[in-house]
Amino acid sequence: MKLAIPAPPRAVTLRQIPGAVRRVGLTVAVALGSTLLVWALVAWAQRPLAAQRDFLARAVEVEARVAEVSLPPVAQRETRSARLRVIYRLDGRDYAASGVTLGGVRAEQLFQGAPLTVLVDPARPSLAQDAESARAGAGWVWLGFFVLGLGVVLGGLAVAVVVRRDVRRELDPLRVGALVWLTPEAPLPETKDELRFPAHYYRDDVKHEVLARVRPGRRPVRNGEKVLAAVLPSLPRWARVVDEALARDLGWYRNG
Repeated sequence: MKLAIPAPPRAVTLRQIPGAVRRVGLTVAVALGSTLLVWALVAWAQRPLAAQRDFLARAVEVEARVAEVSLPPVAQRETRSARLRVIYRLDGRDYAASGVTLGGVRAEQLFQGAPLTVLVDPARPSLAQDAESARAGAGWVWLGFFVLGLGVVLGGLAVAVVVRRDVRRELDPLRVGALVWLTPEAPLPETKDELRFPAHYYRDDVKHEVLARVRPGRRPVRNGEKVLAAVLPSLPRWARVVDEALARDLGWYRNG
């Protein structure tokens, strides 16, 4: 059996690399699980935004009267909201809504019986919102939907990038990497455990030092004390050792 390595780009698939399908599959599973979790969190975060969007789409404008004002402490009125109870008439019936929020400073100017324009959802006529505040916040509702949607898109792109990176990390060293004969800094022990070792190779009379790895239970392709490995220009400090089983699976051995 002779070693006959084709020129790059070499035909290599994930199935030909021991454990590659499992490793990439694990990455895909984690990425998809993370994406589903993000989607679930986004859906949960969008619930109040969706409710407010639907409210604004259905609400009608009604003139109400202030029945009660609950103001925050004086020192906090610029940052906290007041809570109002208002009464109004809709479709010939009287309604009262409590918990209508209004800026603390603006609420200071109100008194019992003062007029206030509110928005009311005809499907839930006992709930009302201050019309000015609700309309002022409409832009934030749509911005929130845009930001959350953009987050989902970016999350999907991140998953695609991570999966593509892992696939290339498995394939590129063997597909387009430079194949070199490494000289280990010390004789390699006979072991079935994963082995990492420092080594070097020469190219154009320049010595390159790398850290190489042999997967568990694999026998490197040898040439005396040297072992065959693939080196990528983008990762010059790392080398991927080519084992005998992998070389056979890739068809790099020829009879004769």
